[in-house]
Amino acid sequence: MSQSQGHSRREFLCRSGALATASAAMFTGTAAVAQAAPDAVSAIADKHYFLRDVRLEIGFTRDGDVVTGTETALHTLEIRDGRIAAILAADAAPVAGVPQYSAGGMLALPPMRDMHIHLDKTFYGGPWQAPLPRKGKTIMDMIAREQVLLPQLLPSSQERADMLIDLLLAHGTTTARSHCNIDPVSGLKSLEHLNLALAARKDDFACEIVAFPQHGLLHSKVDGLMRESMDLGVTHVGGLDPTNVDGAMEASLDAMFQIALDHDKAVDIHIHESTPAGIAALRYMVDTVEANAALKDRVTFSHAFALAKLDEGELDELGGRMAAQGISVASSVPIGKSVMPLQALRDKGVTIMAGTDSVIDHWSPFGSGDMMDKANLYAQLYAGSDEASLSRSLWIATGDVLPLDDQGQQVWPKAGDAAGFVLTDASCSAETVARCSPRRATFHAGRLVYGQIAQG
Repeated sequence: MSQSQGHSRREFLCRSGALATASAAMFTGTAAVAQAAPDAVSAIADKHYFLRDVRLEIGFTRDGDVVTGTETALHTLEIRDGRIAAILAADAAPVAGVPQYSAGGMLALPPMRDMHIHLDKTFYGGPWQAPLPRKGKTIMDMIAREQVLLPQLLPSSQERADMLIDLLLAHGTTTARSHCNIDPVSGLKSLEHLNLALAARKDDFACEIVAFPQHGLLHSKVDGLMRESMDLGVTHVGGLDPTNVDGAMEASLDAMFQIALDHDKAVDIHIHESTPAGIAALRYMVDTVEANAALKDRVTFSHAFALAKLDEGELDELGGRMAAQGISVASSVPIGKSVMPLQALRDKGVTIMAGTDSVIDHWSPFGSGDMMDKANLYAQLYAGSDEASLSRSLWIATGDVLPLDDQGQQVWPKAGDAAGFVLTDASCSAETVARCSPRRATFHAGRLVYGQIAQG
């Protein structure tokens, strides 16, 4: 990959070792931090400063019509009051009295966005614990297990949420949407603990909250608790498999939408059902949004596995209706028997978001908390392995923000943008997506919220 200025990189084997260290650290609740130089700083108190030696993508190199590489150049960012005040040449003269720091030639990429995660209930931060066998278990069996586990997790749920936020920041994620259990076992305690964790990190991390009736909105009789939660920082009303869990598709969905309408909230529903009942539920929800203007642009289908069961014509019709109503899909980019039609929906104009879902809990032990894993999966499943395809696949991790547009014109960052970015040990976006390159420092609203950089 060509670059307009030289970029010193570690050997691949060293980088692989760093990734292995980060992976090992994940299961002890600590984020791996790069070896600090003697003049390194891990916090910046200044409201106005210069960050020098920041590598930015500036264009593509081509062989005819084929993108063969990504050009980069070093710049200096002027940061003032949480925003990028100016983007200057690398050799810009210093300004007397204004502190300076150095990114050391690392690549700046847009911050990551994890739009489907469960911060409130996790084994993360404690000793290794694999889930019990799931073979032959229904979702109701899993819910029964959770009813036993929740009282064990609640006493430490705030501390574990805080550690999980640290993990996300270490991977460059500064924005999330977290589902939070509202159920008869934990009542509003999970939400209370999550709110405490988020309040303590409000300057580091932005997070929406979905009130999630994990044990069934009707089945667990939590309509009242759900309504109580609406005044406790909740941004979205959640739901869950209205046929398989609640046993009454229309009544369950009507109750969910009514809470949202009564409290002027958005909706984000877990819909795992891939049977004809799942397809019927998706269609019923689209019908409901079409009939209620207040719900337009405010509904997300999380998982929505039934979409993978539709033929091309059915997907085209339903996807078009979803796009017209601003109904988005949040996906963990699953691999398995059915590949989700994420690219086909995106081509229809449906907003696609992604999340890491369960990092490590009684549902799954495989989550990394790293949105770059999702970009890597997206490239493998939908895009391709060439420079352009890898570069474009970054969008799913960053919420559609890319350094270069499809023509190779620089579109991020711009003066006036929020000073949020991640410094990556890689030469370009394509390499970062392909190798899941280490993130060394994360900035949010001008603040260094993870990692270390050099002073001066």
